[in-house]
Amino acid sequence: MAYRWKNDLTPADVTPKAAFLNRRQMIAGTAGLGAIAVAGKVSAQDALEPNTLEEITTYNNFYEFGTGKTDPAQNASAMVIDPWKVTVDGLVDKPGEYSLADLAEGLTTEERIYRFRCVEAWSMVVPWQGFELADLLTKVGVQSGAKYVAFETVVQPENMPGVRRGVIDFPYLEGLRLDEAMHPLTIMATGLYGEPLPKSTGAPIRLVVPWKYGFKSIKSVVKISLVAEEPKTTWNDINASEYGFYSNVNPTVDHPRWSQSSERRIGGGLFSSRQDTLMFNGYDEVASLYDGMDLSKDF
Repeated sequence: MAYRWKNDLTPADVTPKAAFLNRRQMIAGTAGLGAIAVAGKVSAQDALEPNTLEEITTYNNFYEFGTGKTDPAQNASAMVIDPWKVTVDGLVDKPGEYSLADLAEGLTTEERIYRFRCVEAWSMVVPWQGFELADLLTKVGVQSGAKYVAFETVVQPENMPGVRRGVIDFPYLEGLRLDEAMHPLTIMATGLYGEPLPKSTGAPIRLVVPWKYGFKSIKSVVKISLVAEEPKTTWNDINASEYGFYSNVNPTVDHPRWSQSSERRIGGGLFSSRQDTLMFNGYDEVASLYDGMDLSKDF
């Protein structure tokens, strides 16, 4: 199997499918994953016991299915993901309602091993399968007036208990500046370990922006809009003083209610120590996007 390495994050840091099926087998011995791109600088503290596949797919936030970390895995099975349509509109040359196959047609899909840092100060390492958002935006044709990309999650009240309970306002909304969306690290993920995304993790297609806190990586996307003005985003709208529009991982800027200087690596065991959080989650190649900005004002 061929691997494409970038910097020094390795398969030892990721939750391999094989670790769930056979704890003694590591990703280096697993066949059929294809090319893997690895991005970001990593500290020695990242060399921890790998997460399990079960942890990645059962410990997450997906409020459409409830506020508990295990609620998505317990409640997401009813979500309908076939057929799936994604509306692309706004300042684009080729607006329309695309099937998932049409959306991805002609785009290069590959594996990306990324660190994932939640705003709640826990983290994982995840091997995604997907394509660069920049390739999709180029395919639909970005018009000159577009400055931002807005995203929207599916709403299925009959299948989503969190929506019925109204725990937050739905649909869930997110957005990026256009240059962030066009950065090669930003992907639309459609799989995990070379297989389709589980419903609890954002099937069938989700955004992944590895240098931002996890809530920016919106799940189960049904709408992508190119717009001229900064779009409304869910958590920023709920509490702008705690959840900024950018929400880049920054260990020097604490959340108003907890420190962001360190993180708890999921799967580290009962007695595992916390590890230092890296600026931009270790993806220093995005720093130039924010030249001249005061990142301390993002919360």
